[in-house]
Amino acid sequence: MSIHIALTHKTSYKYDRPITLSPHTIRLRPAVHSKTLVTAYSLKVKPENHFLNWQQDPFGNFMARVVFPQKTSELKVDVELLAELKVINPFDFFLEEYAEEFPFTYTPELREELAPFLKITSTSSELKDYAEKLKSEKMRTIVFLSEAVARVRQDIGYDSRVQPGVQSCEETLSLRSGSCRDSAYLLVQALRHLGLATRFVSGYLVQLRPDIRNSEA
Repeated sequence: MSIHIALTHKTSYKYDRPITLSPHTIRLRPAVHSKTLVTAYSLKVKPENHFLNWQQDPFGNFMARVVFPQKTSELKVDVELLAELKVINPFDFFLEEYAEEFPFTYTPELREELAPFLKITSTSSELKDYAEKLKSEKMRTIVFLSEAVARVRQDIGYDSRVQPGVQSCEETLSLRSGSCRDSAYLLVQALRHLGLATRFVSGYLVQLRPDIRNSEA
């Protein structure tokens, strides 16, 4: 049985005087390869006097490039979408024979294509040490990844952090806590240190019930 949800994402800026806006690139459209079915999507931008062109980046993500010909004292970006949520099997994929056990080596051609997802941006000793703790003897890749995710979840406490941006890996390891994006970034960088192509994606948490129940309920 599936659940249908409506999602609204609003961004609003107000200025104390009319200003000239440079061209904006808006990345607020779900990836076409997402397993979540998006049945409707709309993007509305104000001021209404603008030019909008849809483009795709090198990874196939849709981006809206918006040009504003006149000055304005307000900028609004409203996204609305309908999505169908249903239970999926996260292990519904196959691995090439050479990648069934970790560690493995990518083919030269594939490694070149995956270069952006192998780039290491954190080279601290703290992160290297943590990556080594995730490392293990040769085992099935799915088992290794499952254990790596479980290890990060065990080591890093969840904090519903409202501050913008992502913590550095060093800060997350020092605090032993962070938001979901902080833990994800730590896992991405650790796995890249181990030679696995890994990417960071963003999304929405759809919560059907509160974390804390009303004591009177």
